[in-house]
Amino acid sequence: MHGSAEFVKGKNYTASELMAITTCKEFRDWEVAFVGIGIPLVAGILAKRLHAPNLSIVYESGSIGPEKFRVDFNVGDSSAADGALCLTSEWRVFGDLQGGYYDIGVLGGAQIDRYGNLNTTAIFGGGDYRRPKVRLPGSGGGNDIGSSVGRVVIMMRLEKHRFVPRVDYITTPGYLDGSPGARERAGLLGGGPVAVVTSKGVFRFHPETREMYLHTIYPGVEAEEIRQSVGWDLKIAGDLQVAPDPSEAELAALRAADPANLILGGAGARERLSGLDEFVELTLKHAKR
Repeated sequence: MHGSAEFVKGKNYTASELMAITTCKEFRDWEVAFVGIGIPLVAGILAKRLHAPNLSIVYESGSIGPEKFRVDFNVGDSSAADGALCLTSEWRVFGDLQGGYYDIGVLGGAQIDRYGNLNTTAIFGGGDYRRPKVRLPGSGGGNDIGSSVGRVVIMMRLEKHRFVPRVDYITTPGYLDGSPGARERAGLLGGGPVAVVTSKGVFRFHPETREMYLHTIYPGVEAEEIRQSVGWDLKIAGDLQVAPDPSEAELAALRAADPANLILGGAGARERLSGLDEFVELTLKHAKR
């Protein structure tokens, strides 16, 4: 089994793998992508291997355009320099971001609302900002990306306590209150979120109301199951799509991008890996030559 989670019932892939493959299709050739560590990076590597060989990946640590031999475990990982076009500073890449030079960014969050606003700051739970139920890490660059990048793809597991009518705190703006021109009035340069890729389906945003709606469901998932997993009256596309099963070529490329299964397999994969020698052997076996 690839991944600490079980395969989707009756399938040869996990929900995390389908999320990565679905996200990779949002990247386009010749674009500049601002991505973080984890599944977003795996999706970027996969896109370069499948359909966007000229995609340039940018790390917040200052690496621009690396050609990845393996996934990184933090933004300062030495492998972030693999074949990079340039190694510069965090100040420079965020300056370029705020100047509008990046086409796409991938984000996650603890909460999201119907207009794509993200919360990674605090869950109030009856309290307030000063005395929240849970204190979260904060923006970590998320606000910069959501405010300035050309378009945003959001990746989240579909759980009702995460998909709420209104986030407790707007860390990263989506379409704010959904009113026409809300982002422009706030002075935001970027175009806002275009997709929310979840563990059960894909949401997109209505071009006029800016409200999130269900666009695609995964094989074996019912629309009503997804409707029950959000905290508002979810609208469903009239031509609701069903995502295709990943091809064997897509799965092979994905698993080669994370050969030791440390990202897609989570903590359980780290425990099962016998040591550094096995990790190096797997990495060299699947390295793109």
